[in-house]
Amino acid sequence: MAERLAIDHVGHRGDGVAFAGGQAVFVPYTLGGEAVEAGAVPGHPDRRLLLRVATASAERIAPFCPYFGACGGCAIQHWQPQAYRAWKRRIVVDTLAHAAIECPVGDLIDAHGSGRRRITAHARSGSSGDLRIGFAAAGSHAIVEIEACPILDSGLHGALDAARALADVLKPTAKPLDVQVTATQGGLDIDVRGSGPLPPAMIASLSRIAEQHGLARLTRHGELVLMRTPPVVGMGIAAVELPPGSFLQATAAGEEALAALAAKHCQGAKRIADLFCGVGPFALRLATRTRISAFDGDAGAVIALQKAAASTPGLKPIKAERRDLFRRPLVPQELRDFDAVVFDPPRQGAQAQVRQLAASRIPVIVAVSCNAATFARDARILIDGGYRIEGVTPVDQFRHTPHVELVARFTRGR
Repeated sequence: MAERLAIDHVGHRGDGVAFAGGQAVFVPYTLGGEAVEAGAVPGHPDRRLLLRVATASAERIAPFCPYFGACGGCAIQHWQPQAYRAWKRRIVVDTLAHAAIECPVGDLIDAHGSGRRRITAHARSGSSGDLRIGFAAAGSHAIVEIEACPILDSGLHGALDAARALADVLKPTAKPLDVQVTATQGGLDIDVRGSGPLPPAMIASLSRIAEQHGLARLTRHGELVLMRTPPVVGMGIAAVELPPGSFLQATAAGEEALAALAAKHCQGAKRIADLFCGVGPFALRLATRTRISAFDGDAGAVIALQKAAASTPGLKPIKAERRDLFRRPLVPQELRDFDAVVFDPPRQGAQAQVRQLAASRIPVIVAVSCNAATFARDARILIDGGYRIEGVTPVDQFRHTPHVELVARFTRGR
């Protein structure tokens, strides 16, 4: 039975928020001020299924992708860009206010650039043996077959075709096959997860696919199957050969924007610690003017950074070390010689390391985060430890989604 709802506003997850019986309910693909008809979602009393927009917002626009609303990759394509950008900045403002953190919040930087340079496609065989290749459906594990995705970098041209060809050989069962594809200078770098062992005959078939689709490298669960050419990406003046399945910022423009903000906030520092350094998106740029000590728990990432630093002329010394900063954070005595620290942790934040930073006397700390909530928690620790937050800049490299990055600068006197 349809229920008529008045949408009050768009929530932090991108769904419209309405009130039914005094309780908040969430209706995807709706905007504030709209009147809609919605249906129940079994097992989810706080969610509704949009059936019809009875009265549309003046800010509603037509989505540009034919898969929008079925594919779960994008939450918002139906909102006028200026209003969307204000909403995305407001996510950061509201999260900081909830944590009682007061500081200037800059304008949202649009860092979509030429589009996403990495995806994870899913492949699954149905009960009748038909093969489905695409992305997860909105709100479920079902697979929406995708022929082409309009938000991808041109370097991922052919990525879904390559994933389909690989799945034809690997023949996934009811369990999905995950195909992670990254655009590199040498072609597509693909890591496959969910397949069984690969017999020699199958590897020969995969080699033919690699040639046909111009793959740089193919790995299975991080183990090398074949490599036609090194999968290299540029980082500043350096070239990094990526470890299999390694983390990389979603867009090249996003990485550039985050690194530029970090460099700006560290200006004048003579020795910088880069914590959760990954393959070096900050370290390799900062090292053009200062010495860097870089730390990360991922051995492959650290090795890739070391190789890139050693083969790039014009860089100051970079010392890269494998270290689990969640279990063994740098303590104040180890931090005392640094003029600045940059840290960019995973979504769960860096609580253990931040407690040690808060007890240190480092003059400048630059926090990079992909999760406003865990950033606010970590920022509160720094502020309670005597640091002053000077400002936050939100960065949007996940356009059309509720995900937002941010960069913040903290200072204290010696």
